[in-house]
Amino acid sequence: MFKTVTRTPYGAALAIALFLLAGCAEKTPHFVPDARPQRLSEWGLFELDSQRFAPLPALEVVRPANPLFTDYAHKLRTVWMPEDTQATLVDGEIDYPVGTIISKTFYYPTDASGNVIKVADAGPQEIDLNKARLIETRVLVRQAKGWDALPYVWNEEETEAFLRVAGTSLSLTMIDAKTPDEDATRFGYFVPNENQCSGCHTTEHPDGGMHPLGAIASQLTAAAADREGHVRPQVETLVARGWLDKAPEGPAIKSFEDTSLTLEERAFAYLNMQCGHCHNPKGAADTSGLILTGNHESLTNAGVCKPPVAAGGGAGDLQYSIVPGDPDRSIIHYRLSSTKPDEMMPELGRSLVHEEGVALVRAWISSLPAGSCNSLAALNPPQ
Repeated sequence: MFKTVTRTPYGAALAIALFLLAGCAEKTPHFVPDARPQRLSEWGLFELDSQRFAPLPALEVVRPANPLFTDYAHKLRTVWMPEDTQATLVDGEIDYPVGTIISKTFYYPTDASGNVIKVADAGPQEIDLNKARLIETRVLVRQAKGWDALPYVWNEEETEAFLRVAGTSLSLTMIDAKTPDEDATRFGYFVPNENQCSGCHTTEHPDGGMHPLGAIASQLTAAAADREGHVRPQVETLVARGWLDKAPEGPAIKSFEDTSLTLEERAFAYLNMQCGHCHNPKGAADTSGLILTGNHESLTNAGVCKPPVAAGGGAGDLQYSIVPGDPDRSIIHYRLSSTKPDEMMPELGRSLVHEEGVALVRAWISSLPAGSCNSLAALNPPQ
């Protein structure tokens, strides 16, 4: 359990960092085909000392429009492409060249005792290590054969992250920024193994292949500030760097964080990001008949008054995915609210309940006209 953040003295930490980066003295990222280095520093992607963790200028920090929840962890995401390569827009999606490296570093703000804190993420260009704890960095590398997923876990001194293809778990203590320490939550933070990474990043089973979920055209069409402070659609930043041949047309993907959307739009945006990678017509959960990408043909297709196909005990003895007007009788709400391994959805990527996300889905289900499914809901009286 990280009750305190252990640090080496500044001089020692700096010496370690310089040693780790000695292999890339020019401070440029490098791609080696089929390489699986044991140390994150061998990719040459970041600057590191006892004060800061920062992507090199050669990288572009990106922020997806509709983010995925991971136990309230904050995420610093980057993209890099080798010199003289360029991504192309194919059927409205970004086709990245061989050698592309996409990273996502998970971290938490910390209080004076080292406990992690749940606060709003401002989307920084770098991480202040005096106020944050590095947890893991996931790397997606575009090889000739397809994408390779490599999870790296940071040591307690925050001087290096090491490859852990089998994943790992960490015991953490979280406090809310507005609550006292005695209300702290202890939880197990799970770093996925290589196969679990593939399970989420392969949205067309069984042979669709891995691909990014955040660094895609619809996510990066959203505007964000670049390193110079210019706010514009991120795909235009990629075009300006010569990394993308042209920007896609059309709006960014809808985000559950966008309060200008309707309640239903926000709820489906949330379900799309949390569940849509499996619950789509070609996903791992295609046999369920439950489509949660927002591209459903009818509300029944999206779960309204729909009995589960094979939820088993995970359904909590409830009979319908969504009972209009009654979230407490709705399987989707039940599974999003659970932390039991055989019940919770998504199955991977969280140990905690996303309180704000569950509240959003609950509000949407409550807003549905209750009369449209009364006969079905009556078959399942509350306990």
